[in-house]
This record gives sequence, structure tokens and C-alpha cells, in this order.
Amino acid sequence: MLPMNPKQMKKMMKQMGIDMEEIDAEEVIIRTSDEELIFRSPTVSKISARGVETFQVVGEYEVVKRQPKISEEDVKLIMEQANVDEETARKALEEAGGDLAEALMKLQE
Repeated sequence: MLPMNPKQMKKMMKQMGIDMEEIDAEEVIIRTSDEELIFRSPTVSKISARGVETFQVVGEYEVVKRQPKISEEDVKLIMEQANVDEETARKALEEAGGDLAEALMKLQE
């Protein structure tokens, strides 16, 4: 591919019905069920083509493990089923990643 200056590239994309916009983002966080990808000072572009918007995120990121959300109902259930105190039930749930069956099994071993 031949090198092209940015103005020519933008004009060519516009002719093809593609619009690209830079977004002045400070931080981008992508959350999955068990972790977060945190981009600080990323370069973010929004590309619009044929009614579809696509975002491109470029930059260095860090991976942070997410703590499972433990509800009070789950803690009470584990306390009752395993006959343990609140602290023990909560700790078992945290170690099991919020999985009730796994927490119960660990406490009943």
C-alpha cells in the first residue's frame, strides 16, 4: 500500500461512506464476568459506516480481577445450610467465586 497523507485518507474514506472521529477519552474499561481491562489515556476512534458504529481502542492496559458480588441472601443460605457464622460463610463464597454449591461443598468437607 502506498503511503497516503491523513487528509487524503479521510477524503477517500468519506467518499466510501465511512466517517472516522477521534474521541478524547481519559479511560476505557472493558468488564468481563471475572476481570476488567483498564486502558488509561487510550487513543479511541469511532468509525461509522453504513449505519454501524465501531469503536477502536488502542493503548496499554492492565488486567484487574473482579471480586464476585456476594448477596446477603447467599450468605444467609450458606450460614443455614452449613451451620456456620456469617464471616465463615462470606469467606467460603468469596473463595468459591460466588458459587453457592462449591462454597457449601468446601464447608462440608
